[in-house]
Amino acid sequence: MAITPLIWIITIAVTIAFFVYEFFAHVRKPHEPTIAESARWSVFYISLALLFGVGIGMVSGWNFGGEYFAGYLTEKALSIDNLFVFLIVMTGFAVPKAYQQKVLMIGIIIALIMRGAFIAVGATLIDNFSWIFYIFGALLLVLAYRQAFSNHESDPANGKIVKLARRILPITDDYHSDKISVKIDGKRWFTPMLLTIVAIGFIDLVFAVDSIPAIYGLTNEAYIVFTANAFALMGLRQLFFLIGGLLERLVYLAQGLAVILAFIGVKLVFHALHVNELPFINGGEPLLWVPEIPIWFSLVFIGLTITVATVLSLRKTRGDARRDQAQVAEDAKNGQV
Repeated sequence: MAITPLIWIITIAVTIAFFVYEFFAHVRKPHEPTIAESARWSVFYISLALLFGVGIGMVSGWNFGGEYFAGYLTEKALSIDNLFVFLIVMTGFAVPKAYQQKVLMIGIIIALIMRGAFIAVGATLIDNFSWIFYIFGALLLVLAYRQAFSNHESDPANGKIVKLARRILPITDDYHSDKISVKIDGKRWFTPMLLTIVAIGFIDLVFAVDSIPAIYGLTNEAYIVFTANAFALMGLRQLFFLIGGLLERLVYLAQGLAVILAFIGVKLVFHALHVNELPFINGGEPLLWVPEIPIWFSLVFIGLTITVATVLSLRKTRGDARRDQAQVAEDAKNGQV
């Protein structure tokens, strides 16, 4: 892709403008968004992301368009998993619903900044060291294993980073509106809002380690990596309130993401072998017989995996709900309730 510095400047400026608008239009005044409001904005941002992908395909070719859509799907799925952890964090810190928008907004901005830094580092490494694909591939396989067996049950309020913040800073017991700090009897105190943001910032760092190698396994274009991440994060706040109840029903989302990460990890290792320069592998010569997985296959595989994980999750939770209802009815019939 021929991406000029001007295009980069415009893209980053527009991205910043969207988040500034989000803050002043929706977040500055604390309130809990309605389902209708969340649905409208979720549809808007998803439609915008899809139109952008079509634009890339029409201007730069559909191979790049396919890379963008595969990257966007992967990053969106990882972002939804991120939302699940955000939900646990805000439950652990008992953040009032009216203030959750601000926490989410700050968390999403931190995520974008961290991913931007990782994108820049990743692009530099790929341009100068082709062997980095081996490391990215191995990292994704490890992350896939971890993702498959994670349970998201750790208490964020008792994490090491949060405990350290509590020891260093004076923290109030209660929230004071959506303020991060307040002055009480002439002394500056920090509120639990700060601890929540610290916890979410640390989680963003962990998720950036997951997401950037994953999307670099689908495209080498830093511009596609950045825009796919930006669009995946745009509208994430509204999506949180729209599918907050549904998040707990996606019981197989972690396993679906593990399959996707493992697939991209294998794809990266194949690519590393195909462009090999390491002297102790095949004498430093590329292994041209190793297949390169085409982007259309990646796109189909990722989309199918997300669909299967969602369908199986909803089927299981419905089945569990019916069994629970049947058990309650049986207990009532036997006089146990």
